[in-house]
Amino acid sequence: MAGEPDPTEHFTPLRPELIGLAYRMTGSLATAEDIAQEAFLRWNAADRRAIEIPRAWLLKATARLSLDHLKSARHRREAYVGPWLPEPVLDTEEPPQQVAHERAQDISVAFLLTLQRLSPAERAVFILHDLFETPFAEIAALLGRNEAACRKLATRAREHLGEARPRQAVEEAEARRIAQAFFAASRDGDEAGLRRLLAGDVVLHTDGGGIRNAARNLIQGAEKVGRFFAGIARKRPEPPPLLHLGSINTLPGFVTLEADGLPQTTALEVRDGRIVAIYIVRNPEKLGSVRARLSP
Repeated sequence: MAGEPDPTEHFTPLRPELIGLAYRMTGSLATAEDIAQEAFLRWNAADRRAIEIPRAWLLKATARLSLDHLKSARHRREAYVGPWLPEPVLDTEEPPQQVAHERAQDISVAFLLTLQRLSPAERAVFILHDLFETPFAEIAALLGRNEAACRKLATRAREHLGEARPRQAVEEAEARRIAQAFFAASRDGDEAGLRRLLAGDVVLHTDGGGIRNAARNLIQGAEKVGRFFAGIARKRPEPPPLLHLGSINTLPGFVTLEADGLPQTTALEVRDGRIVAIYIVRNPEKLGSVRARLSP
């Protein structure tokens, strides 16, 4: 249409931010990218000359699409086999948001897991208002609720998220040292070495999605977690090659190539020099981005 603004002019700079919103809503980078593309199609079809603030319009469109996805995916999540973890994001790629975004730590695994425990409405209100600075009046129109109700949802979300908010990041050199030490101890089945690295109340999360072998329940405590990794090491014909050592969702971690020819990501949450949580993603449906990034 003559005189119609170029649809990519406003969309392209905002695309990482839209992916960041959808990733926090869904926990899936692949889904977030699909949602951002659908938002673009709707933006392209809209009367853009009548839209005063493109960013606000696109954020709301992305949030609405994310909510629609969550409604359709709810039954799949309820039937998920074993612990569910968000799709991992390596430090070899831009995080799903603007790089300079001051809340980059908000894609840490613990924070994303807590976000997923919120109701979709609570999640949408918190992410839009607290992370993307959308006024409550606009969120109310999106959700079909009044502003007071949205403020209550935000307050409830903050209460749930309190302890899960990202803590100060571990220094890069220390993070790398701990990740290397954990990789070596778990590869070698060194239980004593593992116990020196693990907090007493460490929790192991393994996500195989029912497709690859993984623990069906969380494993808690340094002794049990140490035995778990020692047992795996004994059963392996040879140690897995290391494909990547760096950060995963802002946490120290690494990627290995397992005996079945597929990658596995391991992210470590560290507090006071000890590992308090281990997040292992084995579900191949969540590793497409990892495979693409690490392919020669």
